[in-house]
Amino acid sequence: MLNYIDNSSDAAGTPLLIAHGLFGSGRNWGVIAKRLSDERRVIAVDMRNHGLSPREKTNSYTDMAGDLAEVINDIGGPVDVLGHSMGGKAAMTLALTHPELVRRLVVADIAPVDYTHSQMEFITAMRGVDLENVTRRSEAAEQLAALGVEPALQSFFTQSLDVSEKRWLLNLDALEENMPDIMSFPDLDSQFDGPTLFLTGGNSQYVTSEHRPKIKALFPDAHFAKIPDTGHWLHAEKPRDFEAAVRTFLTMELDENA
Repeated sequence: MLNYIDNSSDAAGTPLLIAHGLFGSGRNWGVIAKRLSDERRVIAVDMRNHGLSPREKTNSYTDMAGDLAEVINDIGGPVDVLGHSMGGKAAMTLALTHPELVRRLVVADIAPVDYTHSQMEFITAMRGVDLENVTRRSEAAEQLAALGVEPALQSFFTQSLDVSEKRWLLNLDALEENMPDIMSFPDLDSQFDGPTLFLTGGNSQYVTSEHRPKIKALFPDAHFAKIPDTGHWLHAEKPRDFEAAVRTFLTMELDENA
């Protein structure tokens, strides 16, 4: 089963499961998860081939949705689910294939479509870091900078670096092998009828107006909101605004005709 960080709570709200994006981990969501746990139990998982979760040969969304379903069945469902990027696609797949496990769904800056870009340049950069001579994360960040990685991503990537063990907490080989699957979205003949929030960055192009017909076909109770002046990493760029939007959606009474 996936490794997860359990922010337990005595509050009565529906538990929240958080699924991070590519190259991330449950640790990346520590501050937001802790703050949201004032109203509910919050579980932040390490996705397969990330963090302390099992290393697997495949990284398809069907497999990742199955992983999330296993966690939910272990902690007791249904739950609310929040997923960003790759985790958002896994969360959507979970809702479409196991709708009984999901009450409300928040999808952060991703659409249920295939993307043509790749993330291989970041795998190449991480492989280019001389881990044997790294004694602190800042040194790895300096090497990533020299390899062309922007500052925000340097910090993000090095959170998945085990300095003492001289290794990335990422199965880079499996992620490379499965990159076409990660950039795609499964062809599913189903719908999730529960309330779903597509929360996007105001400056991001990951979710566009052209994606809305596909979103509405799969998620007929879809709602849309943007956080201004943010990109794809909206939860890291404006964590308080992101937290507020998620908190409001999970607790508000929704108009069925909205």
